[in-house]
Amino acid sequence: MIRATDHMPYRPIKSGWTEAFEMLQEAERLQRQCFRRITRQNPTWEPPVDVLETPESLLITVALPGVAPERVEVHLSGGRLIVSGTRPPSRSARHNTHIHRLELPYGHFERSIPLPAGQYELADHGLLHGCLHLHLRKI
Repeated sequence: MIRATDHMPYRPIKSGWTEAFEMLQEAERLQRQCFRRITRQNPTWEPPVDVLETPESLLITVALPGVAPERVEVHLSGGRLIVSGTRPPSRSARHNTHIHRLELPYGHFERSIPLPAGQYELADHGLLHGCLHLHLRKI
């Protein structure tokens, strides 16, 4: 029988199978964390936004570099403006290319913007120079 002494504290000895099982569980947890499926509920990035208010309206600019207009959705609901869509990877990044730096985000994006109190309607919109411009008129 092994007893704990001042020189050798008692620690339960793990069997090789127990240790292997714990390592497999940790590997599976890390794999789920790193390789989780990206869905519309899990955006990969949020675009920066400017919100300016005038007495008659809100002027909103959303930075969306490289995003085509048909890939953008805008919803106005419950005092929030939600802008979502997809920015595909650069064409050159898809082919046999050596990437030195890749800082512009890609994949599914979503930005939920709380609006000041009041009611609004979309008066005008456009995508120009990589920015989505929204004009919300106060009702």
